[in-house]
Amino acid sequence: MNDGPLMNDPADDRQRSWTERLGDALLREPQDRHQLINILRDAQGRELLDADALEMIEGVLAVSQMRVRDVMLPRNQMITVDRDASPEIFLPIMVESAHSRFPVIGDNKDEVVGILLAKDMLKYFVCKEERFDIRELLRPVVFIPESKRLNVLLREFRASRNHMAVVVDEYGGVSGLITIEDVLEQIVGEIEDEHDVDEDLTIFKNNDESYTIKAITEIEEFNDYFGVDLNGDEFDTIGGFVVKQHGSMPKRDDVIIVDNFRFTVMRSDKRRVHLLRMSLLNTENSPASKAVKDDSTEHSGGIS
Repeated sequence: MNDGPLMNDPADDRQRSWTERLGDALLREPQDRHQLINILRDAQGRELLDADALEMIEGVLAVSQMRVRDVMLPRNQMITVDRDASPEIFLPIMVESAHSRFPVIGDNKDEVVGILLAKDMLKYFVCKEERFDIRELLRPVVFIPESKRLNVLLREFRASRNHMAVVVDEYGGVSGLITIEDVLEQIVGEIEDEHDVDEDLTIFKNNDESYTIKAITEIEEFNDYFGVDLNGDEFDTIGGFVVKQHGSMPKRDDVIIVDNFRFTVMRSDKRRVHLLRMSLLNTENSPASKAVKDDSTEHSGGIS
C-alpha cells in the first residue's frame, strides 16, 4: 500500500531553512561586515546564540575597525609621576588613583621617560633604603601612533606582554595613553573593579570636538554643559533622548545626528544605551561650540 509522500513538519522546514542559511553564510564570504552581523543577530533572535556571546562577537568585529584615538585616555586625564619628585610627593598620588602603572615624565608630559609599576615600589617600603633613584625602577615605555588599529595593538600587547602604551600624534607630542584593558573593554564591555573612580563624572572631554558621554547623563546637565536647549520633556537622560531620535533601540556603531551633535553608540544592550561618543559637527558657529570654548578651562582641567 502506498501511503503517498510524508508531510513535512513546518517546524522542521523553518529549522532547515535557518540551517541552510547559516551554512550558506559560513561557506561563502559575506558581502560585507553588516551582512555578517545581521546573520549573527538573527541567530541570537532564534536563541542559537546568547546575547553576551553576540555582544562579544560584535566587539571583536568593531575592534578591527577602531583605532587607538577612539578609546585612548586623553593627555589631560593622564596621571603621571615626575621623574625628579621624591616618593613622599608622588606616593599619595599613586595610592589615591589606585592604578598599577604610571607614566614617568621629565620636564613635561611630552617627555615620557619610562613606566613605573606600583608593585616595584614595594622594595622602597621593605628595604627602607635612604637612597632612592626612580630611574632604577623604570620599565621601557612603548610609543604608538593614534592611527594604529586596536586589533593590531592587542596582538602586540600579547606578544610583548606590555599592558600600557603612550600614544603620540603626528608631530611626536603625547596625546594620551592606552592600556590592554581599554582594548578588551571594547570586546567584553566595561571592566569595573572596586578601584574605579569618576563615578559621578558623566561627560568626558576627549578634545575640542569630541566627547565621551554616559547615557545616564541628565539632559539638563547636557544642556548646561554645552549651552543648548535639547527638549527633555519626554526623557530625563541623553540616552533616552538618543533612543527617541533613533526611533528604536540603537546598536553599537549606530549614528544619530541631532542639530549640531553627532552621537555614535559605543555600548548598548537590548534594554538601553550605556555609552555615547559625541562630536560637534560645526565647531565654528554653533552655540554649543562657543559655549564649550568659553568654558573649556573649567571642564578640561588644562594640560600641564
